Amino acid sequence: MFKVLCRCVFWLSLPFWTVAQATSVVFLNPGNSTETFWVSYSHFMQAAARSLDMDLSILYSERDPQKTLEQARELFQSAQKPDYLILVNEQYIAPQILRLSQGSGIKLFIVNSPLTLDQRELIGQSQHIYAEWFASMVGDDEEAGYQMLKELLRKHGPVPEGQTLDLLAFSGLKVTPSAQLREQGLHRALAEHPEVHLRQLVYGEWNRERAYRQAEQLLRRYPQTQLIWSANDEMALGAMEAAREVGRKPGVDLLFSGVNSSPEALRAFIDGQLSVLVAGHFTLGGWAMVVIHDDALGLDARRLGGPNWQLSLFQALTRTQAQQLLEKGDQIGARFDFRGLSGQGKPDSYRYPFGLQLLLR
Repeated sequence: MFKVLCRCVFWLSLPFWTVAQATSVVFLNPGNSTETFWVSYSHFMQAAARSLDMDLSILYSERDPQKTLEQARELFQSAQKPDYLILVNEQYIAPQILRLSQGSGIKLFIVNSPLTLDQRELIGQSQHIYAEWFASMVGDDEEAGYQMLKELLRKHGPVPEGQTLDLLAFSGLKVTPSAQLREQGLHRALAEHPEVHLRQLVYGEWNRERAYRQAEQLLRRYPQTQLIWSANDEMALGAMEAAREVGRKPGVDLLFSGVNSSPEALRAFIDGQLSVLVAGHFTLGGWAMVVIHDDALGLDARRLGGPNWQLSLFQALTRTQAQQLLEKGDQIGARFDFRGLSGQGKPDSYRYPFGLQLLLR
């Protein structure tokens, strides 16, 4: 009697366990575990995972690409492998991770920093080897760089004929695709505005302290500077601190732009010290979770606009939008229905409506 009862309990529980087992995802976060952007990025992903009933683990590399590779290697060799791995092509490490993944059965999703043209060509020649890589999702970083300078000039106002504006630019890591693309956007905007003179572009490596030290020297070297373009908010804030120390007034006689939406940057934008703030791509990881959820259900990414999405996520914030983001903080995705974005049950014409506007209603 006891044996029969045990078999019944096991038989009844097995289908339930199979149905209830959550899709497991690991995200190799390339940033520091104290870095505002990457922490907020992770929080949004976690909100998506909860909404979608998925199992998400996040591993930080603390800005060390070798640590990212070690984390990936351990995952591929682990007895308890996740179903999906999300990675960033930070410092061009994606191809190495793709090679390590061969035969692992883990499906790979690249976000934020896209593969370079050379990397795409190399991988394209051996696509069958990288069967685990199934999709990518990036924001339009080139457009973000372009938007920033255009908005700075709009805020500055018309330049009288025959006069010029001096510009300083702070880019990120030289070996990061997103930094390179934002620079390309900057140069596209400069080509449309010959009245703007780029005095110097330096690599602040996304770091506030480094940008502060660089700005100290540059503002003394180019005292007529009127515009400062920064590829992220941390560098903008560092340069602003240096500007105040040399007697300049951010938002008055020196206009700053930046990318991201840290609380400090949002406050600086709201009070007018930061003139332009472009944001929205902290949502990429959360949107990727929706795509993975649908892939696990067997939905064809090609029917939904994939498998390689380039999204227009960046937008120049208004003061109202900045205030909304500041008030929501890390809870911005906490009550959002990510499941409602799924392609399941949608018509063939459906495309994911991903964007910051979904969160600011």
